[in-house]
Amino acid sequence: MSKIKEAFKNGKAFIPFITCGDPDLATTEATVREMVKNGADLIELGIPFSDPTAEGPVIQGANIRALAGGVTTDKIFGLVEKLRADISTPMVFMTYANVVFSYGAERFIGKCSQLGIDGLILPDLPFEEKEEFLSVCKQFGVDLISLIAPTSADRIAMIAKEADGFIYIVSSLGVTGVRTKITTDIAALVKVVRENTDVPCAVGFGISTPEQAANMAQYADGVIVGSAIVRLIAEHGTASAKPVGEYVKAMKDAIR
Repeated sequence: MSKIKEAFKNGKAFIPFITCGDPDLATTEATVREMVKNGADLIELGIPFSDPTAEGPVIQGANIRALAGGVTTDKIFGLVEKLRADISTPMVFMTYANVVFSYGAERFIGKCSQLGIDGLILPDLPFEEKEEFLSVCKQFGVDLISLIAPTSADRIAMIAKEADGFIYIVSSLGVTGVRTKITTDIAALVKVVRENTDVPCAVGFGISTPEQAANMAQYADGVIVGSAIVRLIAEHGTASAKPVGEYVKAMKDAIR
């Protein structure tokens, strides 16, 4: 069974996101190791896709660079196998339904299970259409992570009741990216979630500073950061592991 619950058992969870293969898989591997060493509780691994509709320019750029560098889903599975040789931190894939569908859902999710991927986040999969993947995820013990957005309104309770692993609360409307201010009433969203499930919830989209992370951690069980990390990687290239590790440590310290 999935180990996602473990990520939330020692207080607030810090969940960094990284695009696999940007700038190359060796850098991704080194960076994941540094993130784990510096307190990451769960790692979100992005499988690049040619049309990442939920992503802003920063993560879109990472997808383009990774694909141009020749990364494939199979090579990413190979990376996970290497990491799993000595890293037990929970890991989830974040990608798009088409990636799973074109690989073959059963083959893809079966491989996730075999290699120790604990969950799957598909931001373009509507709640009403999740059954196609959910039954396969259940079969292989991989959690299909539900997303709740500020516009989910009446559907929050329904989504929460059926959630597995953890719930990804999208803090802001629009695509991923660093934001100076998050205006959504996260406390109100979390309240509805808590009334309907004991599955932990983590807030993502737009969080980049320790102050923002500490603020979000007051309400949610965890904080997810993607664009700020991907931007650091764009800046440092193959020398990213150390600066990303330091950033993860600062963020984890902020939410303790």
